Amino acid sequence: MSPKNDKRGATYNQLEAGAKQARPIQHQRAAEIQPYGKIAKLPIALDEKTCAASAENLNQLIADTMTLRDMYKKHHWQVAGHTFYQLHLLFDKHHGEQDELVDQIAERIQLLGGISLAMAADVAETSMIPRPPRGREEAPVQISRLLEAHELILKEARTMARQAADAGDDGTNDLLVSDVIRTNELQVWFLAEHLVDVPLVRADQKKAATAGA
Repeated sequence: MSPKNDKRGATYNQLEAGAKQARPIQHQRAAEIQPYGKIAKLPIALDEKTCAASAENLNQLIADTMTLRDMYKKHHWQVAGHTFYQLHLLFDKHHGEQDELVDQIAERIQLLGGISLAMAADVAETSMIPRPPRGREEAPVQISRLLEAHELILKEARTMARQAADAGDDGTNDLLVSDVIRTNELQVWFLAEHLVDVPLVRADQKKAATAGA
């Protein structure tokens, strides 16, 4: 073989080796680096017991928040009736705000050294919010379901906030009070006003006369 052919062969082999190194290594599996429910302690000046308790509480909260978030998207797609446009936009806005809360809660869990729930099956098993039917429901029913879910989250968030404060976990307490509770309370207000039974165009003069008698 001539020196020229040897040179070509060497170049080809080098290219093949380089291409092989650039190929992705697929179908990899290994043991978990951190089991769910175990704390990988970070130097945040909180003891492991406090971190574990807060992480457990927040995982319950994230499961319920993810369920509420997804319920908003379901209703955003399926809402019907004369308030369709307003509710279609409102549901989507609230969905986005709940999605931000999900990310904040998940990051807090990881910061505490825990593992946050993430997959739909795990969320469905953990959430305490009743599952709505697959089909479309009337707007008042959709809103009622959302209000009930908000109230559940607010009750647990307030309890968790007090527990975090008592344990000295100020970061978790601040997240719960400043973000979770305030966001959910505001969304409740915007939703609840849609269920007030008032006339749309003409005032109920008969009712007003009866009240004044």
